[in-house]
Amino acid sequence: MTTLSLALQYPIVALAVAISAWVVLRKQFPRAERRLRIALAAPLVRETRPRWLRAVGRRIAPPPIAAASGACGGCDRCETGPSERVV
Repeated sequence: MTTLSLALQYPIVALAVAISAWVVLRKQFPRAERRLRIALAAPLVRETRPRWLRAVGRRIAPPPIAAASGACGGCDRCETGPSERVV
């Protein structure tokens, strides 16, 4: 009985740790997260891959970066200060 509960407990803990690591990666290191998603998706979206695998690659791929706008869509090192940014 205890081996079954341990067998269920380890994957649940591993999943919780993986989700926590992904959240920290997205919040603290957005550029690294974007590069990682591109590196994972690029081999999957090739024309020689099956259709379902290309769909997985498109789902993993990050959205394209929009052109720089004056509405502060992100930090592009413009001259506006923190108090002038639109949230």
